[in-house]
Amino acid sequence: MAFAIRNLSVLAYAQGFTLWHYKAGDHRLAEVSAPGFVKPAKDLLAVGDMVMISAADGGSIAYVAEKAGEPVLKPLS
Repeated sequence: MAFAIRNLSVLAYAQGFTLWHYKAGDHRLAEVSAPGFVKPAKDLLAVGDMVMISAADGGSIAYVAEKAGEPVLKPLS
C-alpha cells in the first residue's frame, strides 16, 4: 500500500506552520520516512512542518525536510 492522502490530517496550523498526523496503517516507520513516500503530498507539506506518525511498528514525530526537491519525513532524535 502506498501513501494515502486520506490518512493525512491537520491537527494545528499557525503562522505558516502545520502540525500533521499520518495514520500509516500497515506501513512501518522506516517506510514512511523513506524518500518518495510522501511525494503525493508535496503541495501540502512545507519544510519545517511536524508530522505525528502512527505506524504498524509504533509511533514517531518527524519533521518535513527536502531531498532532491521532494518532501521527506525525518524522525526527531
